[in-house]
Amino acid sequence: MNIQDIKNLSSQKGRIAIVTGANIGLGLETARFFALKEIKVILACRNKSKAESAVNEIKKTVPNADLTVMLLDLSDLQSVRDFAKAYTDQYERLDLLINNAGIMVPPFSKTKDGFESQMGVNYFAHFLLTGLLLSLLEKTEGSRIVALGSMAHKSGKIDFDNLNAEKSYSKFGAYSMSKLSCIMFAYELQRRLTANNYQVKAVAAHPGGSMTNLMQHIPSFMVFLMENLFSGMFNTAQMGALPTVYAALGEDIKGGDYTGPDGFREIKGNNAIKVPSTNYSHREDLSRLLWDESERLTHFNYSFS
Repeated sequence: MNIQDIKNLSSQKGRIAIVTGANIGLGLETARFFALKEIKVILACRNKSKAESAVNEIKKTVPNADLTVMLLDLSDLQSVRDFAKAYTDQYERLDLLINNAGIMVPPFSKTKDGFESQMGVNYFAHFLLTGLLLSLLEKTEGSRIVALGSMAHKSGKIDFDNLNAEKSYSKFGAYSMSKLSCIMFAYELQRRLTANNYQVKAVAAHPGGSMTNLMQHIPSFMVFLMENLFSGMFNTAQMGALPTVYAALGEDIKGGDYTGPDGFREIKGNNAIKVPSTNYSHREDLSRLLWDESERLTHFNYSFS
């Protein structure tokens, strides 16, 4: 799928999408693509003023965009619960849940619930959010859940003895593990959806190498080099959003698919295609262990009924 393919898609009017972290970068461009197709977009963001600025930015190119800001702080599981309740109280359907928001290689910190920040924001909060909204997704025909992975998952391992940096902290190691967890979650969720005859599809996508706000914690000299000497090697945020949009709207997408750019080593590309993930990410034994641990740590058990 490319930009022209998206333009050629029929109107999706009447559908509703939640995009976490929709105020900037990949989330903003994903929301813009959805707005082009007349999807109502809930911008689920931590900062109200930044989210409202994103609304204004999208309306510059899509004047009739149907956009609503709802507050969601993924570093606080109570905020996740409050958001889910507010949404289900107000809306009777949910077509697309885009678990987009994330942070990358920050200094060590913990979320309000004691999670290492990258595992907490990128993975555990989205695990809980998805579970809280699953019954509404199941009631909505053609619904999909998209988890945001990363090329970094290829070097990731699930360290069950150090999930939240209890023993040591590696910025990139924690990031890789969080993104691997997101992909494994999508696969395991799809297995459970299929086993319980659910119609919802769980899929994953990655943006390749994209110059977005995720770079904020990378040393400034590296960002300078990437922006000035190697900028042609990386995707723009708009192009980086294509795999997410393909995973969400592609007619040939099946549950458990993984999408990314079509270029060299999936770093960039003009098209979004289905791509492979590591053999490790498909390990069902580890995925079940991660699921059980996630339910324990978030104090939430999924119900497939």
